[in-house]
Amino acid sequence: MKKRQLHFRYFQMWTALLLPSAVLVALLIWQAPDRHNPFTPIDLTDRPGPATRHKLTNVQRQPETCFKALDDADVLYTRLDNSPAGETCGKYDALTLDRSLTPYSTTLSMTCAQTATLYMWERHVARPAAIEIFGSPIVEIETYGSFSCRKIARSNRTSEHARANAIDISGFVLENGRRIMVKSHWHNGGPEGAFLKRVRNGACRMFSVTLSPDYNADHADHFHFDMGLGRACK
Repeated sequence: MKKRQLHFRYFQMWTALLLPSAVLVALLIWQAPDRHNPFTPIDLTDRPGPATRHKLTNVQRQPETCFKALDDADVLYTRLDNSPAGETCGKYDALTLDRSLTPYSTTLSMTCAQTATLYMWERHVARPAAIEIFGSPIVEIETYGSFSCRKIARSNRTSEHARANAIDISGFVLENGRRIMVKSHWHNGGPEGAFLKRVRNGACRMFSVTLSPDYNADHADHFHFDMGLGRACK
């Protein structure tokens, strides 16, 4: 009996210590702006906040929430049928991007979550950086594509490209005609290099995996962004 009473007293003590903190955290989350609240649906047009990364990860498991977020942001797309289950290379909860904020140099087929994250990166990272650094908006993003049925180079692991869950970006064209290329300008100490570092660092805060020329020679001429299960910023 004494042992049970002791356990109950410990339970009472920990409840008294933790309950006020839990209530305070719940109140703070409830009163916080939506972008800070991990339990509210994501708004792709809202500035990123502490909960953004969590929300972008969650929409991978909530495709209808994801497609609604794209609709609310006026992203145009053609929804694709899911590939047969079990295929090594396939598209699930995917789309063909018809119009985002910025034209891309090639047609992109991606998962909804990858598209939503790419839109947020465009809107809140890449486009503002171009205006701030160069005083000219981005009119095209050059890319090597998204869906590709292949493995990771020199590996037996299936690439996120094979799941339509990745994109490779090689450069940016500005309205004033300036072209900023990863291959030519990554190691440039001027404004082009500063711009590329900023868009890479901003991608790290949104995508699961962000790879740049700092990672290896295979990425000397492009950025790789994906929403896979891994976590890397290189």
